[in-house]
Amino acid sequence: MGMDVKTIKKSIKKLPGVMTAKRLIKSIPMSLAVTRDKALFLRDFERFKALSRGSDNRFCMSWSNCRPCLGEATADAGFDRHYLYHTSWAARIVADIKPEVHIDISSQLQFSTLVSAFVPVKFYDYRPADIKLDNLTTGAADVTALQFENKSINSLSCMHVVEHIGLGRYGDPLDPDGDLKACVELQRVLNDGGSLLFVVPVGKPQVVFNAHRIYSYEQVISMFAELELVEFVMIPDDVNTYPLLNPRPEIVMEQEFGCGCFWFQRK
Repeated sequence: MGMDVKTIKKSIKKLPGVMTAKRLIKSIPMSLAVTRDKALFLRDFERFKALSRGSDNRFCMSWSNCRPCLGEATADAGFDRHYLYHTSWAARIVADIKPEVHIDISSQLQFSTLVSAFVPVKFYDYRPADIKLDNLTTGAADVTALQFENKSINSLSCMHVVEHIGLGRYGDPLDPDGDLKACVELQRVLNDGGSLLFVVPVGKPQVVFNAHRIYSYEQVISMFAELELVEFVMIPDDVNTYPLLNPRPEIVMEQEFGCGCFWFQRK
C-alpha cells in the first residue's frame, strides 16, 4: 500500500537511532521514498543498527554502504517458471539417456553448466561464453548455419532460442524466416536415433518484435517433419498449474505465453 512523503517522515521520526528523519529522507531519491517498502527498509535499518550495538561489532555498518533489496519479503520464494521447469525437464532427459556427449545450442547457460556435472557438454552460442569448467567446452555457432556434419549429433538441445532468431535482438541479421532455417539445421545435424530437446513459447501464433515469436503446437510439429515427437510438456500461463504432459493442442492455443517443451527423436 502506498504512503505519501509526509506519512513516511512522521514514521521515521519515531525510529530509534541517531539519524534524523531529515537526513534519511534526503539520502534517498524522493521518487523512491513514497513507497511502503522504502519506509520499511528505513525502519529495519535503524532497528538492526540498534540491535547491533550490543554485539561484538564484527562488521562495519554505515548508511553509505546500504544496498536496499526491496519487494523480496514475500510469502513464497519467487522463480521464473519457464526457465526453472524447462531446464529441469531437459536435464532429467539427458540424465536418463546418458549420451557420451551432449551438444547445446544457445540455451540458458545454467543448463549446460549443471548438466556438465554428469555428462560432457559442448555449448555453442552466437555470442560465445568464456566459461572454464570440467566437462564443459564452449564455442561460437550460428544456428542457421551450423558447422557440424550431417547426422553427426546424438544428443542435442536448443531451448528458448529459435523464437529469437532473425529479430535482431542479439545482433543477428533480420530474417523473417530465420527460425525456420534454424529448425532445418537442427534436423540436419541430428543423427539416426538421436534426441533433440527443443523449447519455444507456445500459444496464439504471433511475432512480438523484437523480443520473440509465439508458436502454435501444430507449427512446431510441422517445423520438425523429419523427426518423431517422443514427449511434449507445456508450462501454462496459470501460475497455479504445474507443467502438463501432452496437453491437447486446443489447450496450447488458449495460452498467451506458455512454454512448450518438445522431445524429438530421429527414428
